[in-house]
Amino acid sequence: MAASWCIEKRGSVRNDSFRDNDNLPETGCLSIIVLGASGDLAKKKTFPALFNLYRQGFLQSNEVHIFGYARTKISDGDLRNRIRGYLSQGRENEEEVSEFLQLIKYVSGSYDSGEGFSLLDKAISEHEISKNSTEGSSRRLFYFALPPSVYPSVCRMIKSYCMNKSDLGGWTRIVVEKPFGKDLASAEQLSSQIGELFDESQIYRIDHYLGKELVQNLLVLRFANRFFLPLWNRDNIDNIQIVFREDFGTEGRGGYFDEYGIIRDIIQNHLLQVLCLVAMEKPVSQKPEHIRDEKVKVLQSMLPIKDEEVVLGQYEGYKDDPTVPDNSNTPTFATMVLRIHNERWEGVPFIMKAGKALNSRKAEIRVQFKDVPGDIFRCQKQGRNEFVIRLQPKEAMYMKLTVKKPGLEMSTVQSELDLSYGHRYQGVAIPEAYERLILDTIRGDQQHFVRRDELKAAWEIFTPLLHRIDNGEVKPISYKPGSRGPAEADELLRNAGYVQTHGYIWIPPTL
Repeated sequence: MAASWCIEKRGSVRNDSFRDNDNLPETGCLSIIVLGASGDLAKKKTFPALFNLYRQGFLQSNEVHIFGYARTKISDGDLRNRIRGYLSQGRENEEEVSEFLQLIKYVSGSYDSGEGFSLLDKAISEHEISKNSTEGSSRRLFYFALPPSVYPSVCRMIKSYCMNKSDLGGWTRIVVEKPFGKDLASAEQLSSQIGELFDESQIYRIDHYLGKELVQNLLVLRFANRFFLPLWNRDNIDNIQIVFREDFGTEGRGGYFDEYGIIRDIIQNHLLQVLCLVAMEKPVSQKPEHIRDEKVKVLQSMLPIKDEEVVLGQYEGYKDDPTVPDNSNTPTFATMVLRIHNERWEGVPFIMKAGKALNSRKAEIRVQFKDVPGDIFRCQKQGRNEFVIRLQPKEAMYMKLTVKKPGLEMSTVQSELDLSYGHRYQGVAIPEAYERLILDTIRGDQQHFVRRDELKAAWEIFTPLLHRIDNGEVKPISYKPGSRGPAEADELLRNAGYVQTHGYIWIPPTL
């Protein structure tokens, strides 16, 4: 799908949800080409993200032209009808939805034939000419809402038929979705195939977790607040958990999921990216390359994963899905301990936990501090101090601490200092990850995208374990849907040093 518009630096398109970029071009036509426009990813994520940017004034209706590209032979109207239900939020914005849909055009073609891409290039060029854009000054962004198997052929077609014809300040960029391979070898092969055609500065490997509001807040929390600086190390922190839980199973995605499993689907990318931001050293500046350099150092400092520090699970009923093999060894749950061999984190376990069909839905970071020495109040049994960042749902961060229980007795109780976004920032719309990352791509900001050496280092950590799972050497343990997962996972947490708090439940404040 392609969106074409001219950007002008005007007050009407500013939005405090996004930071300004002084390098944002004041003029010049931009086309966003999303390939796979008739698929689920495009209609559920990409089109809504573009629509939200349009609603907020980042895309002006008199400047925008939107194109879809896919193999499906449908009309402009068919594509508009397919995505309408994913845009509408009620009668109050029906007019905006209709205006946005009228901007959408569609081009049909295959992903390995020059004919379709020639038609696409012609359509984009016609709109660039209509906006009086000088040839070569245009900006073209290709969004791959496609399976990775077709990435190489699509890249070749783009390189051959759809690049800018000259260099007058314009650019061509591609955005590729995960999975970036299945192991180190396949990821490197894919990177090489794409790297032969495009420079690293043109490639944006999108991980939508890096667009989440509280993930983007991590660097600010760590490096803009004095009281975190002396505490954020092995002298004070006992363990760190990064958790992703879903209360539903594969639900129609069994065939796809079985090919990858929970480690490839969630841990190797989303949770590992979060870990890097939690563990990295302060970068020299906010420049994308300085930040990504520090993330790579974290990955390169990781020790090999030990089998005894891994618990895999598969929920009962998973193999009832007709698209899942009866002998599937694919884990739907995993808890593992990662260890960083450097001065700051030596001896601190980073516990990664992800699973489907569990008893709750949430994603969070839980930093557990060591016991207070000389506990004169004898309150250690109540639990340790923790700093919790709730990524989703109900974004929040809170510090769990021990306080005096109100009353005449000197007794203690667990409570919290709480920043709940829905309560503190009432009326403030938190941008969706995809709209933020698409805007970053337009601005040329690669801070929240995965660099090739970063991807390689991540696969080096997990490939040995994944191969052992694929070969049946490591088996998942059966667990009941709606449970916490295998009991062995809780035992692994205890062995790693995590102390569970009993009798305390965080309750989000009501509006």
